Amino acid sequence: MITKNEIKRIKSLRNKKDRKDLKLFIAEGEKTVLDLLNSGWETESLYSINQISNQESVLISSKDMDRMTLLKSPSTMLGVFRIPENKISSEKGRVVVLDGVTDPGNLGTIIRLCSWFGISTLVCSENTVDCYNPKVVQATMGSLSQVNCIYTNLVSYLENTNKPIYATLLEGESIYDKEIDADGIIVMGSESHGISDEVIACAQHRLTIPQFGVKEGTESLNVAVAASIVLGQAFRP
Repeated sequence: MITKNEIKRIKSLRNKKDRKDLKLFIAEGEKTVLDLLNSGWETESLYSINQISNQESVLISSKDMDRMTLLKSPSTMLGVFRIPENKISSEKGRVVVLDGVTDPGNLGTIIRLCSWFGISTLVCSENTVDCYNPKVVQATMGSLSQVNCIYTNLVSYLENTNKPIYATLLEGESIYDKEIDADGIIVMGSESHGISDEVIACAQHRLTIPQFGVKEGTESLNVAVAASIVLGQAFRP
């Protein structure tokens, strides 16, 4: 049984301020919820239409799930998780940095890409969309548990690192002609605004994805698409 107050509180977690105040976020969908659970993320509460083996959960009706879901098409499972205390790590390996990426789907896809390529740290500007936004969590398909997402002042972070920094821009050296250091930082910006001048100034290298098509109309690539190309090239044998 779930109360009206519980439903109200769960639905409030669509708002960044409430997530920050309560230090909670929502995950929906069996795969996403189970992946987070199997990764050891702490739940505050777990709701399901069906019994979950080896997990304590509140059994609710489909009607109640319809009332509490933040999705257009309700799933059978919803978890309220505690937001972990993520900190910047000094460990070796490539790091992806995002400057002003505001689309939840793009961020979710980039988190999945980081997980796929074994990148454990994703550093985001303070104006990048919250990784615990329900739409971002949904887009990660459970990969959120594999990536350490940090929000900080990028200029301060980049000025205090010893790692080589590669800014991805519309003009620069072709990614196909430049090897990205295995301990390097790859900086990417939004499709509409790109990387800020202050962040570009911190980079030692400027890279671009060369355009081979000759037809007019394609001015830039979606940042998630660009990330897949850049990371695929960075990890080439």
